[in-house]
Amino acid sequence: MLIEPAHQKLHHVRTKLSDLLDMSVHHDKPFIVAHLASVLEDLEPRSDAVERTSDASADVLHQSPSSRMGTFEGDNPLIAKLSRVMTLSADDRTALQAMCSEVRQVGVRRDIIRDGDRPDRVHLILKGWACRYKILKNGKRQITALLLPGDFCDLHVGMLDQMDHSIASLSATTFAYVDRAQFDELTRTRPAILRALWWAALVDEGVLRSWIVSLGVRSARERVAHLICELRERMRNIDAVSDGQFNMPLTQPDLAEALGLTPIHINRVVRQLLAEKVLKIHRGEVKVLDQGALVRIADFDPSYLHAQAIDRI
Repeated sequence: MLIEPAHQKLHHVRTKLSDLLDMSVHHDKPFIVAHLASVLEDLEPRSDAVERTSDASADVLHQSPSSRMGTFEGDNPLIAKLSRVMTLSADDRTALQAMCSEVRQVGVRRDIIRDGDRPDRVHLILKGWACRYKILKNGKRQITALLLPGDFCDLHVGMLDQMDHSIASLSATTFAYVDRAQFDELTRTRPAILRALWWAALVDEGVLRSWIVSLGVRSARERVAHLICELRERMRNIDAVSDGQFNMPLTQPDLAEALGLTPIHINRVVRQLLAEKVLKIHRGEVKVLDQGALVRIADFDPSYLHAQAIDRI
């Protein structure tokens, strides 16, 4: 694996430490610990690292400091998600798989795209979790969306001049790095895929509206319950739920920044739901103990996720 030159790496680490200092006044300790872990990972020597030579690929020089080329093995989560609502031909599936031939990887809590960037590629999450977020000058951050396997980060890059928010990994994340021209050709020549992607974009808008409702009128208890119900449905759509249990690499500060609460309040609600034997969150895993009770608390109606087939429409 290729690594950054020492001076470039040290500059990157200094920048992250400076950002951490700015944030420390506004965030609880778990958030700071997560960022320190990221810095320490940068400083950790890698046994398989080799020195960059003058013949190194020019493409590597233009990668994000935290990304590297990699491979992906397993079922394609985008195909799994779209196939639930749209009949895709064998050729459609092959085309979607071919779109994911170039793969990149980032570590935990790294920016994939930054506010103000002008990306010329489309990013599709294949493995891991990411989030959209906006951070203010005073260091306060709001998470505005959670991105799961099968979700696109930036379908709009061909329409808008630049990013108006950032996207960061919440866990070690693998994503397809799709050429914009290839993506445009795919949607131009395959109407079934175009309709399925349009459906996915409309579902994203439905999720955003639901989050606005949570921030506006749901109580803290209802917000937590509703988000867990939503994530369970979204993970089930990519066959990632087993016996009511699924991976969720979110810390309490992450949940607080997504739900407009404090980490202390999140902790109190989660402990209460555990005491009531409704929900258990432990070490990045969610176990729904009583789905009926959770749905009642959240007053959850999954219709905004539009999981019904769209072929008939």
